[in-house]
Amino acid sequence: MKLTIERGDLLGALSHVQNVVERRNTIPILSNILLTAKDGMLTLTATDLDIEAVDSAPANISKDGAITAPAGTLFDVVRKLPGGADVELSLDPENGRLSIRSGRSQFALPTLPASDFQTMGSDAEATSFEVDAADLRRLIDKTRFAISTEETRYYLNGVYLHAAETPEGSKVLRCVATDGHRLALAETPAPKGSEKLEGVIVPRKAVTEARRLIDTASDPVTLEVSDNKIVVRSSNAVLTAKLIDGSFPDYARVIPKGNDKKLTIDNKAFEAAVDRVSTVSAERSRSVKMSMEDGRLVLAVSHAETGQGHEEIEADYAHEPMEIGFNAKYLLDIAGQIEAADAEFLFNDPASPALVLDPEDAHAQYVLMPLRV
Repeated sequence: MKLTIERGDLLGALSHVQNVVERRNTIPILSNILLTAKDGMLTLTATDLDIEAVDSAPANISKDGAITAPAGTLFDVVRKLPGGADVELSLDPENGRLSIRSGRSQFALPTLPASDFQTMGSDAEATSFEVDAADLRRLIDKTRFAISTEETRYYLNGVYLHAAETPEGSKVLRCVATDGHRLALAETPAPKGSEKLEGVIVPRKAVTEARRLIDTASDPVTLEVSDNKIVVRSSNAVLTAKLIDGSFPDYARVIPKGNDKKLTIDNKAFEAAVDRVSTVSAERSRSVKMSMEDGRLVLAVSHAETGQGHEEIEADYAHEPMEIGFNAKYLLDIAGQIEAADAEFLFNDPASPALVLDPEDAHAQYVLMPLRV
């Protein structure tokens, strides 16, 4: 194998695939990236056996071939080379090492045979459709923060992707994530071909890598969803991931329907105030008490060991006074998703979940479970 490739093209493809590789691996080949030079393209493949990322870049190939090299080291070497430089990659037949040359820089990395590398195939029977890259980025960004990190409830360790019907009768492509303490829901008009998509749970790592893959994409992204896998295609890059085998809970039962006490507040002011008062909250619960009465909201934290914090901000609230507590981090996470100047909170009582809405995004909603304060 011998080729020359522009450093930026190589780095871009490497950045799309190398994060899939686990840094600590008991199987040496899984620490490597597969490099395949053929037909004027260098194709890079990385996998952890649950996720596979593939990306390609044009290259001037003198000799076709395939080999694997350490993912982390290769990425770091290329990242530190000067911008705009040409990089020559060649396999030394004498010592079996991958030679990397660029200007006066020269490296030789250990390799393992390409024949030892395992790749994931895609399923023949899959629901395939195109979705706008910006819409997919929005669906991911609005929901992934609520994915559970508790491994015991593995079916919550991802985003639930499915076709749904709104109360008005329109079809939407919907993403939902919850950790049992909060829930995030975002949807977009169903792209052609997605209307009958059965619900699948896309694991956290796959969601993260898919978001990285489409970060700068402008063309539509193709999704192929089967019973066991999801495939994300964007330009020359392809991400294949196994789905979580489990049943996502009936999230619709959790979303409050009768919350009639409305609090409207400047979102940035609210976010900053929560951040300030939570400085003295207990590390474990991070609870903040919200006290609402006519025209104002008081945020308070009181802890015997860490101290007290108190801040009052103006708010639009015209119901009987109410006190309710929430985890400060959860409040900040949701505030970070609100695009409008104001955030809307809908309450029922201090023991019931609150519904948070974005006045500028009717296709997203958030649910927060209260804490005892």
